[in-house]
Amino acid sequence: MAANASRFIKCVTVGDGAVGKTCMLICYTSNKFPTDYIPTVFDNFSANVVVEGTTVNLGLWDTAGQEDYNRLRPLSYRGADVFVLAFSLVSGASYENVLKKWIPELQHFAPGVPVVLVGTKLDLRQDKYYLADHPGLAPVTSEQGEELRKLVGAAYYMECSSKTQQNVKSVFDAAIKVVIKPPPKQQEKKKKPRRGCLFTYSLDQLEIVTKIEVCDLLSHSTLDNEEMGTHSFLCGPGK
Repeated sequence: MAANASRFIKCVTVGDGAVGKTCMLICYTSNKFPTDYIPTVFDNFSANVVVEGTTVNLGLWDTAGQEDYNRLRPLSYRGADVFVLAFSLVSGASYENVLKKWIPELQHFAPGVPVVLVGTKLDLRQDKYYLADHPGLAPVTSEQGEELRKLVGAAYYMECSSKTQQNVKSVFDAAIKVVIKPPPKQQEKKKKPRRGCLFTYSLDQLEIVTKIEVCDLLSHSTLDNEEMGTHSFLCGPGK
């Protein structure tokens, strides 16, 4: 029996409140879009699923994205095999929070766990009635979603609509696939330091460098030559 037991995969959905995480889970598990009552958090679900010839026992965990749950939410992260990180394609704020809030949170509480990035509410991106009711709204494009995937290091980027059920199954197939058949990691070429390399820093720069914990590449700036000063340090091989 043990030899034939399906592998258990814990999949946790995260993202801002009201981006459609719960609807996506209900749609996936029931094959229908909820129209009457949508709970704040979806009850945990487990079922056998076959992906590319492999049978797994998929466990789905829903989480609340509101700030009131910031302390409780990470309790669901323990033992997670993969995260489905959702943002709404018609909410620029939820898109920005992927980088500002969710990736830092996942890296802190569940480092190394793969992420599938998902843009929800695909049906609304070109809905002329919805766009007319929200003047000035600029939906997130597929290109922007893919750029964000590369920036945060997510394994896949998907777009789906729970209302039309478009790509909902593909989202969770991708989540399973990244666990059972993880994509090869790109190996970064490590540069060896040269002997006797001369670096020039100001004392202020050294103080800043030692205090930096997170580098925001989007807002990174450099100092000009006058600001760098004349403090030089010689770096040689350790003895």
